[in-house]
Amino acid sequence: MRIALSAKGKELDSPVDPRFGRAEFFIIYDTETGSFEAFDNKANLDLTQGAGIQSARNVVSQQVEYVITGHSGPNAHRTLTAAGVGVIVGATGTVREAIAKFEAGELEASDEPDVEGHWV
Repeated sequence: MRIALSAKGKELDSPVDPRFGRAEFFIIYDTETGSFEAFDNKANLDLTQGAGIQSARNVVSQQVEYVITGHSGPNAHRTLTAAGVGVIVGATGTVREAIAKFEAGELEASDEPDVEGHWV
């Protein structure tokens, strides 16, 4: 299974970025192989609006089943769930720690966003 995590860096020991739409990076992790790749999200950092939707579209194009992040606004959440991607909010610590919690079944998808739009 492929999952995406919002991150402040390109490595598994990078902190989880609490922002989804304006995350610095996304790490795509394959739970079956343990392999990962990072892609930057800098194009969306300075958008005045639409960062959540654009980031969600980019993540969906990576064919992931879940997104793990600190917070998700309504537009990003709606875009992700419409594409069949589960959204897990409330992640803290490092990307590696969030992956371990996910694999241990300690994280659950959220039915709704946990912040209002334009949260920075």
